[in-house]
Amino acid sequence: MKRPKLHFAAARTPEAKAAKSALIKRYGSVGAQQADVIVALGGDGLMLETLHTHLDRKKPIFGMNRGSVGFLMNEYRDEDDLIERLSKAATVKVSPLLMKAKTRHGRTRSALAINEVSLLRQTRQTAHVRVHVDGIERLNDLACDGILVSTPAGSTAYNLSAHGPIVPLGAGVLALTPICAFRPRRWRGALVPHDAEIEFTILDPEKRPVSATADFTEVRDVVSVSVAEDRNRACHMLFDPEHNLEARILKEQFTP
Repeated sequence: MKRPKLHFAAARTPEAKAAKSALIKRYGSVGAQQADVIVALGGDGLMLETLHTHLDRKKPIFGMNRGSVGFLMNEYRDEDDLIERLSKAATVKVSPLLMKAKTRHGRTRSALAINEVSLLRQTRQTAHVRVHVDGIERLNDLACDGILVSTPAGSTAYNLSAHGPIVPLGAGVLALTPICAFRPRRWRGALVPHDAEIEFTILDPEKRPVSATADFTEVRDVVSVSVAEDRNRACHMLFDPEHNLEARILKEQFTP
């Protein structure tokens, strides 16, 4: 079996930098374009950054936790044979969300999200948002602090903190979750088909400005935002088979 060529990416923390140096000394390193596998060392933030950076290169990414939570990461074990771990790793394929946001100033900006697209009020004023799914109006006026659309991979992140549902991989749905909804009070969100197109229209955007964020790309003063799965792109994450992402998402549903 041909030994894979590796490229290492690390967070700026001392722990991540030390791990990168030790692994390069042991396994060597090539540029990202020449690599067969990219190894990310850090936390979930670094993993998301690495996925975004190399999305169009279609390189599989194996993360090892040198951060805090590390939900998207494998355990860091420098005593194990990394090449053997990679040969046994299971691949998880996730399509990102494509956000298209139009601002009050007539500009349109697009960005990709692997975790979620979120809309948030910019001032003390409550946001008022109209929601369409596949061209059908579902909510005429949602009064809230915000609303988000989450992928299954991101459903345990901001979406879970906003009391949204955890979505198993392969469920074929996206989570639509309000953030501190005031009206309608009893609406707690929805699950929509993964191929649905969701459109948000901001009501009274001058008095009640709203920003839209796709992972870490923020667009302020939006008047409308569309969100749909970009099926022409995909992230390929590698996980140890005994601790894969699907098992983690299932376990999270039973965590007190």
